[in-house]
Amino acid sequence: MKTLLIVQHSMTGGTLQMAHAAAAGAATESALTVKLMHASAAGPSEVLAADGYLFASPENLAAISGQLKDFFDRTYYPCLERLNGRPYATLICAGSDGQNAARQIERIATGWRLRPVAPALIVCTKAQTPEEILRPKQISASDLKRCEELGALLGAGLGMGVF
Repeated sequence: MKTLLIVQHSMTGGTLQMAHAAAAGAATESALTVKLMHASAAGPSEVLAADGYLFASPENLAAISGQLKDFFDRTYYPCLERLNGRPYATLICAGSDGQNAARQIERIATGWRLRPVAPALIVCTKAQTPEEILRPKQISASDLKRCEELGALLGAGLGMGVF
């Protein structure tokens, strides 16, 4: 049985909705255990026990969230050189473009020698004012479907041993 670890942080609910959709997609693979964890609860033991990863973060000030950064700070060196070749994907809930947040995760994953299975999936909410940025998010059904499909792709690849 393979394990997919989904590590997420969400401030306004958008990223969490995306992570749940991806988890539902991955859960369709019977030979897979899906573990969805808040970034503050995930540590090196969970990372080392997983066979693949999905990292989900809001875009905060053109970067990943502080909680996801803290997760990487706590797990990076204990896991370094121990994850080589494992697959990963990224979800970003962005207010503007999300590209820098995606690049940050890509750089960390490159250091861990993880293998990307798809380009970062970025959902842009276009929230630009302080009120819009802090307001709870509702991700569209079509964007949630894209997240579910990414989870299903990652789950199927892990379950079949492709990744």
